Amino acid sequence: MSDRERKRAERQKRKRRTAERVASPNGDGATATTTEAPEAETFQEKMSRRYEERNAEARAKLEPLERGERPRAVTIGAVVSTVLAVTISVQGVLSLLGVGAGEATTRPAPLILFAGVLWAMAVGMWRARYWAVLGFQTVLLLMMLASAFGLVVVNSLLQAVGTTLLLLGSGALFYFMVRAMARIQMPSSPDA
Repeated sequence: MSDRERKRAERQKRKRRTAERVASPNGDGATATTTEAPEAETFQEKMSRRYEERNAEARAKLEPLERGERPRAVTIGAVVSTVLAVTISVQGVLSLLGVGAGEATTRPAPLILFAGVLWAMAVGMWRARYWAVLGFQTVLLLMMLASAFGLVVVNSLLQAVGTTLLLLGSGALFYFMVRAMARIQMPSSPDA
């Protein structure tokens, strides 16, 4: 079967399903007969209905997390958040003690505050909390934007490779966390 014939068959199958759904709103197989003419569905209503059907299918495929389970992407995010929190905490403590890197001086308060936020996200992601994953995705988004803008002003090949790897890594982690967030948000099973 060619690609064109397959697409045509899928389109006809969808039309039949839609017609059956409209013809039998109660699911009993009886055809609904009304005296008034059916209203034409607008393009926006049609697209809204299609997207809602796709969302329902995607939700049906998701499985809720078992008790104590944590998606792999969230575990990786927790580890990355912990590494960043340790690094920034050390930098904040060193700047608090007055140890600097060259002539540049850094204020310790913002570093310690950001390290505290990263520690909270690391603990929250380790416990598979939705708010922590959402917060870490915000950090990943900022990292992606900074690395994309950083690619514009690179000075060496090594800097370009590092910035590209940062962009790809944060983008991939962001992508895989979306599905994990959907599973975290699902209600738990009744036996949990």
